[in-house]
Amino acid sequence: MTTTFAVTWDYRCPFARNAHEHILTALEAGADWDVRFLPYSLGQGHVEEGQPSVWEKPEQDKGILALQAGVVVRDEFPARFRDVHRALFAARHDEGLHLEDRTVLERVLEAQSVPAAEVFAHIDSGDALAKVRAEHEQYVGSHKVWGVPTFIAGDQAVFVRLMTRAPGGADPTASVRAVERVVDLLTGWPELNEFKHTSVPR
Repeated sequence: MTTTFAVTWDYRCPFARNAHEHILTALEAGADWDVRFLPYSLGQGHVEEGQPSVWEKPEQDKGILALQAGVVVRDEFPARFRDVHRALFAARHDEGLHLEDRTVLERVLEAQSVPAAEVFAHIDSGDALAKVRAEHEQYVGSHKVWGVPTFIAGDQAVFVRLMTRAPGGADPTASVRAVERVVDLLTGWPELNEFKHTSVPR
């Protein structure tokens, strides 16, 4: 039976990178999951009361441009989304590139056979920002989402930190197991509220 869940992302977060790599690796291997990828703006989540929102001043936030690009590709070029999604995380965390730089985004998009000009047209029109805002606010309202990556299934939501990665070409077995454990706990044991190691092995 198909497993259905959603998961939030912002390209700046290394733990979002880890979780999404596992999800992408498993999906590429044929995992029977219906996954909804949801934008969450970390910048907006950290706006102090009384200060302008990211929606009002997007140029002040370093993550919102890439988040918009990801949403445009998700909706307008769905066949290319997984590759672009992985590539944008890699550009930020493996290459240390600045995703607020339009030339960086253009390079990533074109390398994944997505027409950058069309993506930027959606961004420049304001449509992409409106979509990011609508989805961000929807799940903040419905599930009290406050960070990434948050896994959502039904009326349950949980913030998760997976410590391992699954870069392109990784064995999908561990990825399938990791994500299914998360979803099983989310849907099957909602009484577990917090489970956090006191130290992280190095």
